[in-house]
Amino acid sequence: MHRLIIGGRRQPATSGECFEVLAPEDERLLARVARGGATDVELAVGAARSGFEQWSALAPAEREAVLLRAADIVAGQGEQRLLETLIDESGSAVTKARFEIRYTVDLLRTAAGEARRLYGDTFPNDRPDRLSMVFREPLGVVAVISPYNAPLSLLAKMSAFPLAAGNSLIIKPSEETPLTALGFADILLDAGLPPAAVSVVTGFGAQCGSALVAHAGVDCVALTGSTATGVAVGTESMRHMRRCQLELGGKSALLVLRDADPLAAAAIAAQGIFTHAGQICMANSRIIVEQPVYDDFIAALKAQAEAIHLGELRDERTQYGPLINRAAVTRVLGHIDAAVAAGATLLTGGALLRGLTIRPTVLLNPDRASAVWREESFGPVTSVVAVDNLEEAITVANDSQYGLSAAVLTHNIQWGLRAARGIRSGSVHIGMHAFQSNALAPIGGFGMSGIGRSGGKYSTEEFTELKWVSVSLEESGP
Repeated sequence: MHRLIIGGRRQPATSGECFEVLAPEDERLLARVARGGATDVELAVGAARSGFEQWSALAPAEREAVLLRAADIVAGQGEQRLLETLIDESGSAVTKARFEIRYTVDLLRTAAGEARRLYGDTFPNDRPDRLSMVFREPLGVVAVISPYNAPLSLLAKMSAFPLAAGNSLIIKPSEETPLTALGFADILLDAGLPPAAVSVVTGFGAQCGSALVAHAGVDCVALTGSTATGVAVGTESMRHMRRCQLELGGKSALLVLRDADPLAAAAIAAQGIFTHAGQICMANSRIIVEQPVYDDFIAALKAQAEAIHLGELRDERTQYGPLINRAAVTRVLGHIDAAVAAGATLLTGGALLRGLTIRPTVLLNPDRASAVWREESFGPVTSVVAVDNLEEAITVANDSQYGLSAAVLTHNIQWGLRAARGIRSGSVHIGMHAFQSNALAPIGGFGMSGIGRSGGKYSTEEFTELKWVSVSLEESGP
């Protein structure tokens, strides 16, 4: 059985209970993992308070060195333990698993540099005998609640930047992918992170997740997950007047304008929705096409979808694999069936290939009130609608509670920038699909897509508090 990590040390759950982790590819038993609860959270918080004092007291160069060593370890293990765990535990195709490993190395090295860039400030004072300074200080204990879809790279992003700022961590990974999180914590410890500065409490949201979010000893909660979970975490955080960083759901729009090459646009759109079976919050699950290229585009997108290779996960040609579990399959197929029943045209796909793998699915003209158009399906399904002009395309893109990412395919930079300025979204990508990653970029969204930004200096600043210090330059005075 895989045990918890409390203050850097492995130990069983206080209850002695465990849960099973299944491989999405064939639903075989991968491992039994300790099922943490409120008592284990209490122990982790106690360790993290001590770990914060140790870690935050280190010089920036020492924190930088730990993160750089962690990056080197990830790079060295990339083709060994990490790759196999990602494939087995999250159902990642080998190409996607390799991308996660490369991106994790990039994130750790970027965060290492941020340890030296916690800049303060000064500002003028109305009295010439007074000096005002602003310092950045770490928040304290950061609870990281990480998702299953990119269990290594997203956990690395959610962990590395708080660590760079001097915070300690308590990691609560998705119950679907705890092995990756335990392995990542081991890497941080091997790199020299003080043992008390990281704990991993594996288990379920109702037991250890809720206890962690409600604990008064946690200074910040960082969550990547569903909007429903984010609302609950944000509500509880406000009860404690505590910082939270929430990267939540998306229903990203891809605009295909009249000057786009339909064949090239279809290839970009297919990559933007079918990577990792659409289990990506930035996937372009709504495609909005100007009428002059609509017919050619949907014909090309159908051909792209039907050409996708869905083989074994370790086959280099395989473009994606299974969904994470049976519940996810039921949700996605339910969205598809309901959309077709309400009048949408099923262009291709719409059914299981085998096990938990759904064929690439394209729907045309779904009801704009349907779940497949308005809610996050988190599967390999996209919907396409036609519009008459750019203004209508922007209006349709903005008709959503989400605003995480968007993309525009055009060769006209004026049209592209008009769309980028008009779409209410945390990011807009011109000439690309909506799923883009960069370790320096401020990833986050508008509306129900979350609060805060992650990546580069934007992350590091999220995990610091500002302190104003003023000094009287007079030897004595009131």
